[in-house]
Amino acid sequence: MLDAMKKEIFLRKDELQNKNLQSLYFGGGTPSVLSADEIKSLIDEVLKHFNFNNDIEITLEANPDDLNSQFLKGLSCSPINRLSIGTQSFFDEDLKLMNRAHNASEAESSIKRAQDFGFENLSIDLIYGSPNSNLEIWKENLSKTIALEVPHISSYALTVEPKTALENWISKGKVSNPKEEEQNREFYYMIDFLKDHGFNHYEVSNFAKEGFYSRHNSAYWKYQEYLGIGPSAHSYNGNDVRSWNVANNQQYIKKLNSNILAKETEILSQQDQFNEMIMISLRTIWGVDLTSLNQKFSPNILDKFNKEIQHKIEEGILKIEDNHLKIPEKHWFMADGIASDLFIV
Repeated sequence: MLDAMKKEIFLRKDELQNKNLQSLYFGGGTPSVLSADEIKSLIDEVLKHFNFNNDIEITLEANPDDLNSQFLKGLSCSPINRLSIGTQSFFDEDLKLMNRAHNASEAESSIKRAQDFGFENLSIDLIYGSPNSNLEIWKENLSKTIALEVPHISSYALTVEPKTALENWISKGKVSNPKEEEQNREFYYMIDFLKDHGFNHYEVSNFAKEGFYSRHNSAYWKYQEYLGIGPSAHSYNGNDVRSWNVANNQQYIKKLNSNILAKETEILSQQDQFNEMIMISLRTIWGVDLTSLNQKFSPNILDKFNKEIQHKIEEGILKIEDNHLKIPEKHWFMADGIASDLFIV
């Protein structure tokens, strides 16, 4: 797999217009199953073909149970300078419900160990609105995060995915379905609580202390180009071309062994580009840049859009600030629904 990924990096080295990288991200599953030396070998391969900005952000997604002292020691000697830890919760009952391999004690100790090895730029994932949860438990999860001095939080409402243990338990009546009103309550409590503790709410599901915004994810949200390497990885040229690699590991390796890229490509229509820009931008603190929008899209798309936003501005669920269209924060829980009403179909 590593050899195939290195081959793909070489074959696609000319796809990015900007050879100076501001971020590198190891994600999309459990890259922490690799050894620190294997991760470093991939970084070395990237360095053969790209330049790193002096302050490049290099993130590794990791499960708490993978962050033992030996692994962290190896990472601390590598260029990795940011960890995104799949904590989910500091309560065992929540973690069992989500079928997580780690327990509450490991969730906490993994963060402390990472800090002991010099990793201050940490992000953790937290899930709210589980069937077992309530506002008091959620308050304790957030308080624990503050006590651990984690500077970035990505937080999502629990969703029930098909063919999972949770769906099975719900269908058998062992646990109840997540309640949207409870998720809504916990979401808005989190906003106020984290703001009171110095966090900026810069994307619907993301909160950070000043200086700790995810540079990599912000590039997605600002519609910048990116290159994805490995099975299932997606890429985007910053304009109208999106591609994605096959998900099957063996197919991916077989094609790369024959010097064939294991990807499919689509050309985004004006309609696709418009809808994606609206969906992504309205989830952020920056909103939709109306100047760029007017320069990029045709009048027949914009006329319908302008009529629709006028209604929503009058209703108070959209606003315009400095020529940027935004959703007021009090309506962020419904951001995706508001955005979809603006789509061109």
